[in-house]
Amino acid sequence: MRLRDTIVGSLNLFRETEGALNGADARAAQALADVATISLLQQRTIENATLATEQLQRALDSRVAIEQAKGYLARAAGVDMDTAFGMIRQYARTRQRRLGDVAAAVAREELPLDEVTAADSTKADGD
Repeated sequence: MRLRDTIVGSLNLFRETEGALNGADARAAQALADVATISLLQQRTIENATLATEQLQRALDSRVAIEQAKGYLARAAGVDMDTAFGMIRQYARTRQRRLGDVAAAVAREELPLDEVTAADSTKADGD
């Protein structure tokens, strides 16, 4: 089972009698193999597109949460957006948490801001 340079598998045909296939049977077997090959390749394409879409959506959702958290923290802590991002990033790094998860917790006000701002001041003390 092949389409151009892509080989996806093989097809075994079983029948009751021995010998070569006649012309009509050979064409039918080839048509069956072609349809199966195209179906498999289309399914792979759909799965790859779905995976890429899911990854892009997660990245977008994470980016939205990060931007919301930056704005909230910048306003609440009286710092600029870059400093707010640095605080969130430092908090995530020191606790080995995903940046998007920390940002979402900040944006939902589930994470005390003094913890996030303290993480940044701890970094400054260590430098």
